[in-house]
Amino acid sequence: MIDDSFEEFVHGSIASLVRQAYALTGDRYAAEDLVQETLVRVAGAWRRLREDGNPAGYATTAMYRTYISWWRARRRRPTVELTIDPQSTTDDYATVDSRLLLREALGTLPRLQHAVLVATYLHDFSDDQIAVLINRAPSTVRSIRHRGLKSLSATLGNGGEPERRDAALADGRRVNDGESGVAAS
Repeated sequence: MIDDSFEEFVHGSIASLVRQAYALTGDRYAAEDLVQETLVRVAGAWRRLREDGNPAGYATTAMYRTYISWWRARRRRPTVELTIDPQSTTDDYATVDSRLLLREALGTLPRLQHAVLVATYLHDFSDDQIAVLINRAPSTVRSIRHRGLKSLSATLGNGGEPERRDAALADGRRVNDGESGVAAS
């Protein structure tokens, strides 16, 4: 049976875990499933974690690795694509359009590239930290990030709308600066 310290950990870190999961999955219900799977893994290692003293780090690593390995099967389900109307230059909701565009573009990336970009630009993790999270070398992280940014740029550049692409990328940088913890995924 899990002791009270596990329940305290869950209550203290659930909001952060849900934000991270939402940034990875882009879907509220999938994020909840990912958090649940992560907490099951943390609970299984709780006795060892309690002694090591870093359950939050273990939970983050477990979440990223679960997302990378488990997400492939979840992504095979059918999806409904929403169309985005052309952006108006006088639209007060232009930043919303940009966020939707960025979220859609992130959704087209392979899960490993998506995870690396979220870890880099949303959480400001270093290459070494990301390498530990995804169980790869730091040089591989840089390569994955480069390919992800190149794919993202190509996706956002479609349709000859550089203003929209620039706005979406700028909006993504604002998310990294702390404007919103979940808007970019």
